[in-house]
Amino acid sequence: YVMGFTVLSTTATLAQERQTHQVELNGQTFTLPAGFTIELAAGPPLMNRPISADFDEEGRLYVTEAPANVSREDVAKQKKLFRVLRLTDSKGDGRFDKSEVFADELPFTEGAMWLNGSLYVAAPPSIWKLTDTKGSGIADKREEWFKGKTLTGCANDLHGPYRGPDGWIYWCKGAFAAQFYTINGKPFTTRASHIFRCRPDGSGLEPVMTGGMDNPVGLTFTPGGEMIVSGTFFQHPGGGKRDGLIHVIYGGIYGKDHDVIYDPVHKWTGPDLMPIMTHLGPAAPCGLHRYESKSFGPDYEDNLFCCCFNMRKVTRHVLVPSGATFTTKDEDWLVSSSLDFHPTDVLEDADGSLLILDTGGWYKLCCPTSALVKPDVAGAIYRVRKVDAPKVEDARGLKIDWAKTLDLSLLEDPRPAVQRRTIETLAATEFKDIAGRADSIQGRRNIIWAWTRVDKPWARSNAWWELTNKDESVRLAAIHSAGLWRDKKALSTLQQRLWDTSLHTRRAAAEAIGRMGEKRDSLGLLMAAGAKNDRVLEHSIIYALIEIGNAKETGSMVESPIAGTRRAAMIAMDQMDGGKLDPEAISDELDSTDAATRRTAKWIIDRHTDWGGQLTGFFSARLRSTNLPPAERDDLARQLAKQAKSEAVQKLLAEAVGDTKAIVKARQTALRSMAQTSLKQVPGAWQSALITVLAESNVDLLLDAIATARALPWGKQRPAKLAAALMAIGNDSKQPASARLNALAAIPGGVAEASDNLVSFLIDHLGSDQPVAERSLAAEILAHAKLSKSQLTKLTDSFRSVGPMEINLLLEAFAQSNDDEVGVTLIGALSNAPAQAAIRSDILKKIVAKYGVLTKENAQALFKKLNADAEKQKAKLETLLGSLKDGDIRRGQVVFNSQKASCISCHAIGYVGGKVGPDLTRVGSIRSERDLLESIMFPSASIAQGYEPVMVTLKNGKQFNGLLRGNAPEAIHLVLNATEEKHIAHDEIEEMVPSKVSVMPAGLDQQLSKQDLADLVAFLKACK
Repeated sequence: YVMGFTVLSTTATLAQERQTHQVELNGQTFTLPAGFTIELAAGPPLMNRPISADFDEEGRLYVTEAPANVSREDVAKQKKLFRVLRLTDSKGDGRFDKSEVFADELPFTEGAMWLNGSLYVAAPPSIWKLTDTKGSGIADKREEWFKGKTLTGCANDLHGPYRGPDGWIYWCKGAFAAQFYTINGKPFTTRASHIFRCRPDGSGLEPVMTGGMDNPVGLTFTPGGEMIVSGTFFQHPGGGKRDGLIHVIYGGIYGKDHDVIYDPVHKWTGPDLMPIMTHLGPAAPCGLHRYESKSFGPDYEDNLFCCCFNMRKVTRHVLVPSGATFTTKDEDWLVSSSLDFHPTDVLEDADGSLLILDTGGWYKLCCPTSALVKPDVAGAIYRVRKVDAPKVEDARGLKIDWAKTLDLSLLEDPRPAVQRRTIETLAATEFKDIAGRADSIQGRRNIIWAWTRVDKPWARSNAWWELTNKDESVRLAAIHSAGLWRDKKALSTLQQRLWDTSLHTRRAAAEAIGRMGEKRDSLGLLMAAGAKNDRVLEHSIIYALIEIGNAKETGSMVESPIAGTRRAAMIAMDQMDGGKLDPEAISDELDSTDAATRRTAKWIIDRHTDWGGQLTGFFSARLRSTNLPPAERDDLARQLAKQAKSEAVQKLLAEAVGDTKAIVKARQTALRSMAQTSLKQVPGAWQSALITVLAESNVDLLLDAIATARALPWGKQRPAKLAAALMAIGNDSKQPASARLNALAAIPGGVAEASDNLVSFLIDHLGSDQPVAERSLAAEILAHAKLSKSQLTKLTDSFRSVGPMEINLLLEAFAQSNDDEVGVTLIGALSNAPAQAAIRSDILKKIVAKYGVLTKENAQALFKKLNADAEKQKAKLETLLGSLKDGDIRRGQVVFNSQKASCISCHAIGYVGGKVGPDLTRVGSIRSERDLLESIMFPSASIAQGYEPVMVTLKNGKQFNGLLRGNAPEAIHLVLNATEEKHIAHDEIEEMVPSKVSVMPAGLDQQLSKQDLADLVAFLKACK
């Protein structure tokens, strides 16, 4: 990081640096670098579905294994279907030839770690410590080492554990179930994802990192003790991005941007989430390992290897220092041709070869691939070696009598497992006389890790001397040790390290200083904040200030002339316990010449929804400013919306909207602010202001006023005058169609009385040739309008041309009648509707139940047709799949973007498209043609993770099926379709339960020709 520039290594790959070759093995083709070979290390019948593994000191491999069939319900009910096998390579030829059941009857196993004679296994909601006390090969002692107490059933609750070089045990919490802890004597309640750590005896529990990601999985450590984690949904899908790797910074809050990370217990260090190090797309990355041996050559030392479950590959990542963090150079290192190759774990054997666990085809829980489970497709363990790598002596076991031998040269042994065992032995025996006894950097680091595990003053003092070591990895290990133990004797040296030439060292020093909690150290941190820092270093400095909590000294720097120091003080004061800021002083910073300071001030104001009354004068002047840039007007609208609980702000907005002499931009800003509020009840003055605008002939304001009227939560309010004003616009044939449709859709409670001309206008806009937004609006208006018998009968004709996105909306219009003549006509129209496959039988059954016997009898044949069993669906899928030939990518792109298919209204590819459904930028990498066709024909059969719908039932009986996109204290935010969203107050909700019906309508295959389908599938398959 030099003068504001970062080496652009994030986009660099390693593929150009080497050649590849292919190996045919076990019914598939593997592509891997030239000079490496792959062989089968274990497979059926030795073991069938491996998940995770670890070695003991004797080179025996402990493998967690899945049964053939596992449902989400099995996981949620903690059914004991899993087991641990112990594999032995008795011949030393690299192939395991003996298998024993070490432990069985375990819940879903999601990690394995061997430590000091026991196997630790994550089996949510707990981590179990399994010990063979009799030497029988069976774990006769089971201890519940950690109790998580929460379980969601989606296999993303708990992963690990992992042994840190510092001797602590680390694990990953995923999902978003609330967990309750006591940390440093204080209650700590969190729904967010985390990395936790504690000592092997369970003491010292603390969170290391917080995140909104669904599933942090694999964790590994750099030589200096820094953490890298793999996981899913680090950001909301977009532009082909979703999963990846992050450099875990102590105290950091990472993505995705999810409501769980906004719990008050989590301390923020600025407006931005912490950065993602490496983007991997929808890869579902899991097992992660740092290569420690020298066997692969110097280019591979400390490289990361990551299992990409969805993408049939293991990737290689070279860490490149960048500021206080890393970027990576990346390559697809091992790729399988088989769609059923699902790597879950990667680990290093004593000879430096890599073992890769392929779990096979059994796992489909919450996985964004086809719902087709393949329990008959077994997995395997593969070994990758370098062709010319020398054989490491005693590779299959350590064979060292640790009780009699304490050879310090073992700290530099070529076998990482020997080094780890030496560290453990040194720590256990508290061997003091090791200072200066190791010449290599590796030896120095390992000595520090041995001292770190000893809870004695002499060990702290010995580690302290390495804080000035010339090698950065040694310095980082020493700083980590001092910070972990909160060794205050190291403070003076750590303060010096705040000005180290390396940003990594400066960041680590700030972390350690913050953990000490000495108030006198605040000034040094505040001064360091004024330097040229990147986001990561800035975070560590600010987080340290928050931990120290010196409000007096930190508050005195809120007006510092140095922008970085001022920002750090503002943020730390906002977040620390006992910190207090002056609202007017922060609002003054919105005019700062420093862009970062302006952004920080906006962020702080947004967080303080209680400041509205104190900032009304400031907001009023800003609202009426004639030279406020568009971006700042957008920010102002958002800020006012957040402050709208204040009566003073409500009054300000009403006056601004109703002021006919005010500039148009001020009135538009106020209208847009009203639309963004989350109030439970609309202030009366806002109704009057909206009516004033609707009565004007100002085209620039009309659409904004209509959109605001539609967005506001009228609830039981019945604003008759507002409804009449909107109805007048809807009936005005001189208005553009979009304005009329939006006005009618905005009428609270729906259209009370529709003329035949108006109904004809609405029906004319239902056709598949109409823009998606307009036909959806027309369907929504008709669904909620009060229609006569003749109008309902006329509406049935529209089912001849209506598309799958609108058909269920239109059905709701018929819930207002019980006339059998209308009912029979409706059933007849639906029986011949092209979009029939999209009809939701649960909606139709409720409607038909209100009609007479004749309607119900006529509906039986239709219901039978709609409720075709899964086998018929599968048969239909296979038949159609066989007929799809010669798909054209370019024609498929036209279908994707067409009004008829309207895929683009809900799905994005690259940076274009809707955000309702999953991002499809790389869908071709993870879904086969069959999977893609299945998702088009039967979208509810394979709902992607993160897009699970919910069914919300209101107290008045209304139901909404949609995607939950926000769950604030006052209301939920529900996405119903491409054009409609709802904010529903919690006190209006009777029940909210998971739904099995996708928001994407079924029946699209009925709207498209076979050639269209073939072209669409070809286009999606090409999206990689």
